[in-house]
Amino acid sequence: MTTHEFYMKRCIELAKNGLGTTYPNPLVGSVIVHEGKIIGEGWHKKAGEPHAEVNAVNSVKDKSLLKEATIYVSLEPCSHFGKTPPCCDLIIANKIPNVVIGTVDPFAKVAGNGIKKLVESGKNVTVGILEDECNELNKRFFTFHQKKRPYIILKWAETADGFIAPVSKDEKSPVWITNQYSRLLVHKWRTEEQAILVGTNTVLDDNPKLDARDFSGNNPIRIVLDKSGKISEKYHVKNNSQKTFFISESENFISTENCIYENVIFDNHLISSICAILYKNNIQSVIIEGGSKTLQSFISANLWDEARVFRGDTTFQNGILAPIISRNPVASFDIRNDELKIFKNYD
Repeated sequence: MTTHEFYMKRCIELAKNGLGTTYPNPLVGSVIVHEGKIIGEGWHKKAGEPHAEVNAVNSVKDKSLLKEATIYVSLEPCSHFGKTPPCCDLIIANKIPNVVIGTVDPFAKVAGNGIKKLVESGKNVTVGILEDECNELNKRFFTFHQKKRPYIILKWAETADGFIAPVSKDEKSPVWITNQYSRLLVHKWRTEEQAILVGTNTVLDDNPKLDARDFSGNNPIRIVLDKSGKISEKYHVKNNSQKTFFISESENFISTENCIYENVIFDNHLISSICAILYKNNIQSVIIEGGSKTLQSFISANLWDEARVFRGDTTFQNGILAPIISRNPVASFDIRNDELKIFKNYD
């Protein structure tokens, strides 16, 4: 590992502290080094608050060292005025001579302009350190700006014999396939993604809250497919506790602040239409926790980026078959008696 890679790795570690809290902004970490010693570091914590570079500079006790220092940042410093001033101007004003950047920002208002501004001001700029890792860090932000849709994560649990649900249930509550540790991990994931999506049957059968009550963090925006308006006020998704979008063919609904209706035709283009709605509403990531039909629809449309599949040790003998992904997992983990497989869609 080179010196540049060592400090960039630290930037990435810092940036991850903002996962789930920076939307719609990217995850960014920054480290300032003087004569082989870290003298300042920071990360972006929340949209509207100081960027990583600002926090890093502010953490330096002896500002006179900055004119002989190197600032490392996982993503190209911004060059435009948003809710905060440009970070390029901060670096230039503090006369930091060396700038090392992980990857270029795809956001149209930055997109190389930050690097150009720094070079034109006479800075020694290095770009592309741990670039793949920095791109992975902001896979949600990059997908949103490059593909004009959210980063899509599929999640389900299946039995040892390949079923996602039993044929029928006696009561309107979930039938657990996984253990409590796997379920806790799912709630952690919900705090990290901007939205969660389910189909009509999942709501009618399980009456889920779709929140992150078992883990500290933000609740995701709820996205509910409700083609013909079957979901009544008695279901948790209509309790106004968190922002919820209902995607429906019906036009007979009036939106409120936390209950928003989006009209769409449920045809062969439904999944791409859903992606367009989420993009329009600035949703950068969504975790799909719907039933087998909803999940398979995203797979069939090839509109997914990652799948997280739990396999428990219980069996149903018969029931609703789990979705099918025709590719091998990139990773596998044991969570007590559960197995978690991670799939990636590189198409």
